[in-house]
Amino acid sequence: MKVKKWKIVVWLTFLFIFTFLLSAVMWAILSWSSISTDELLWHLRTSLDGADTGLIVEFVLVTIGTSTVVTAGAGYAFCKLRKKSEKVERYTLCAIRAVTILNLLLSVVAAWFGFGIGTYIKEYNNATTFIRDEYVDPASVKMVFPGKKRNLIFIYLESMEVTFMDRENGGAFSQNVIPDLTEMAHKYEDFSGADKKPNGGVSLPGTIWTMGAVFGTTSGLPLKIPLERNSMNQNKDFFPQLTTMGDIFAKEGYQNRLLMGSDANFGGCRLYYESHGNFTIHDYEYAKETGRIPMDYKEWWGYEDRKLFGFAKDELEELSKSDQPFQLVIQTMDTHRPDGYHCPDCKDTFSDNVYANVMDCSSRHVDEFIRWVQKQDFYQNTTIVITGDHPTMDNDFCADVPEEYERKTYLCIINPVNSPKDATKRRYFSTIDLLPTTLSAMGVRIEGGRLGLGTDLFSDQKTLLEKYGREKVEAELSARSKLMEDMFYGDYDPKAVAAKEP
Repeated sequence: MKVKKWKIVVWLTFLFIFTFLLSAVMWAILSWSSISTDELLWHLRTSLDGADTGLIVEFVLVTIGTSTVVTAGAGYAFCKLRKKSEKVERYTLCAIRAVTILNLLLSVVAAWFGFGIGTYIKEYNNATTFIRDEYVDPASVKMVFPGKKRNLIFIYLESMEVTFMDRENGGAFSQNVIPDLTEMAHKYEDFSGADKKPNGGVSLPGTIWTMGAVFGTTSGLPLKIPLERNSMNQNKDFFPQLTTMGDIFAKEGYQNRLLMGSDANFGGCRLYYESHGNFTIHDYEYAKETGRIPMDYKEWWGYEDRKLFGFAKDELEELSKSDQPFQLVIQTMDTHRPDGYHCPDCKDTFSDNVYANVMDCSSRHVDEFIRWVQKQDFYQNTTIVITGDHPTMDNDFCADVPEEYERKTYLCIINPVNSPKDATKRRYFSTIDLLPTTLSAMGVRIEGGRLGLGTDLFSDQKTLLEKYGREKVEAELSARSKLMEDMFYGDYDPKAVAAKEP
């Protein structure tokens, strides 16, 4: 009996869908060195506006292209073979069914292990009270700002790691691809103590992508959202009861401003900054609307970092004219994977290693910008924090880094008011410790020396990593937390912070 046409149409449709799914999963796994389920869920539930068009084109070509070729090939083979006999026709349909089911199974297996879905489900069903027990609500902590409040320049360097230094400086590379940043780490504060090798922060679960990193450094918490209910881009607020660095500064009368060369809508960034600190946001769209760049200008994710630091100088000159203290947050993008953005300022110091040349270029851009700031009148009353947001997700760049090497984000604090209690001690810390540490660097006295899950690194208080070790902290932050869910939904009860989760 001949195969009915609707059956082959249905199976070819399923073949296209499951080939697309397998291609998408494999593309993500091969494109990033590591991608967590938390990060995947986050981007699935937030706005993708402003994403790099190159990545989108690559994704479409790989997924739609592969699915179309496979499905068209299967359809052509069926049409050719069905003419031989009904038996061959049925066998051909069986083969198409088998490939379709195999693609589905391979997609599930690849996602299960590649995204750590199995581990995520296990951890999600293993609720703990660790975050609730260790959390110090900034809203309940007495903080005393100095009489003359200091300004803050907080710079997030995309994917910047201590790893990129040479081995002599504690990195994992044979050649130092960020020499200027290395020199700054030696010269300024990075909590390396008496150790001559620069120090950096560990990226814990929930902080290993850009928005997670921003959330972690400013709230002292990992970015964990529940699986149920609405998506973030439908919410009118972002963890409405949370007190962040932006909220603290806004309450103290600061001007909060964000400068970035990409679209702030991407990944929920705009929602977060506007919800916490009422930031004025000057992003890629703002630059077009105000004539900083032509309306049709588009390089990389928006506009490149060489323009970003130029605009930052203009922003600082404007902000410094006001009687109000200010916080300027700058987010770079040129060093985003894969290979970064090779601008006209980049030198080919590392021959054909484009990403290394881009890292070197970023290092020089930051150094030049800091030297400019230090010549300005407002510098004396300004603290600068420079940090990598998270480890790079580029698969190839760190391929030769030994597995036992502990990768850390870059950190350098310039012109802090405080000095570490023990100037000889090398601290073991994570990026979530930057919330209280940044405030302390600006001369803010923090009762107890802790905010969120973070510890003031200038104090003698132990960080979570120093107290419990990385393995335990990572396991606990990966587990489900009712406190985080309550904060997300606006059901957080400050009086119940110390209570155990059911």
